[in-house]
Amino acid sequence: MEKHIERHLVQAVKRLGGTAYKFSSPSHRGVSDRVVCLPGQTWFVELKQAGGKLSPLQKLFAEDMKRLGQNYACLWSKEDVDKWISDLTKKSAQISSSSATEP
Repeated sequence: MEKHIERHLVQAVKRLGGTAYKFSSPSHRGVSDRVVCLPGQTWFVELKQAGGKLSPLQKLFAEDMKRLGQNYACLWSKEDVDKWISDLTKKSAQISSSSATEP
């Protein structure tokens, strides 16, 4: 169920020292489910369960975020959440190690 994926995301983000805010905008349908704030970065995250699909407005929101240069992710399972978190952790480690070698 989508709420289980959402709970898993919230817990994973907390472990990284971030917050996953529940987001809704009555005047703008199609916005992402969560705004995830991590140290140094913010993500708009849509959560879907297996077999679900993005509505046309959700697709438009995703396109808008990419066009505006914002971080956007659509996650379909707990495994997707884990992979997304792992990828973020790897990228953060790469950035940290490359900035540590700069004079």
